[in-house]
Amino acid sequence: MKVFLCESIHPEALAFLRAHVEIISDPARMGEADGIINRNLQLTAEVLSGLPRLRAIAIHGTGTDGVDLPYCRAHGIRVFNVPHENADSVAELIVALTMTLLRKLHLADRLLLSGAPLSNAPPELFGTELAGKTLGLIGVGDIARRAARILRDGFRMQVIGYSRSLTPGQAEELGIGFCATMDEVLARADVVNLGVSLHAGTRGLIGQRELSLMKPTAVLINTSRGAVIDEAALFRALRDGVIAGAACDVFCQEPPTRENPLIGLPNFFATPHIGANTDEALRRVGMRVVEELVAVLCGGTAKNELGA
Repeated sequence: MKVFLCESIHPEALAFLRAHVEIISDPARMGEADGIINRNLQLTAEVLSGLPRLRAIAIHGTGTDGVDLPYCRAHGIRVFNVPHENADSVAELIVALTMTLLRKLHLADRLLLSGAPLSNAPPELFGTELAGKTLGLIGVGDIARRAARILRDGFRMQVIGYSRSLTPGQAEELGIGFCATMDEVLARADVVNLGVSLHAGTRGLIGQRELSLMKPTAVLINTSRGAVIDEAALFRALRDGVIAGAACDVFCQEPPTRENPLIGLPNFFATPHIGANTDEALRRVGMRVVEELVAVLCGGTAKNELGA
């Protein structure tokens, strides 16, 4: 069996995979592959149509937007992902990004590196405490719930949330204040966290109108998918003080470069898609991906198949 792998995975997962299949990393040989492990590839119908031997795609994580699932279903290509395995790492990054913005840690670092004269505790670095503030969740999935628990129980934040499937009863069980609309979350929250998957209904979900509903003191966190936000609208909102700040781990074009106008704004903080980039998460995700891919290629099943 041959598996196409051109992106890094945890060393233990790589060793397991190497022991069970032949690994192909040359894109010119991709057509030989029986399976693909996908982290950031765009496996469109055009790409997939040139892979006659392909039987299975293992998504290294949760997001399925990089794979043409209808094509896979029509051509018998089995697709699975491994949700929840990286949730703790992404939730912890949400907390870190929130603290970075509210305490202006990124700006402090930039000021020190600039060499400009700087006094202790300067006014431009006045921060904001998390205690007593409101965290607003747009999307109330596993990652968002874990981040909410940390920020509620550890930092005494209030939590409100909205998703299309969330009911008042479920919200009460989760300790989340129920919001009937996304607009209500945007208007009430001091910190807005985006936790939605990318599809036709969420592309450009946050634009000029939505940003204008937020408090001028509020900040926006995105670790889901870059295209959920209209980046041009976000740039204008940050530049013009419509909102106080934003931090993104994901972008429309990745990794982000200095050509992205958001980069360098004093009230914006960027990370290059590192939400799940911890040793623990990569090991959990990697081992489950390779074990289930080998099982599928040998006629077995994966826990969370999507394309069958």
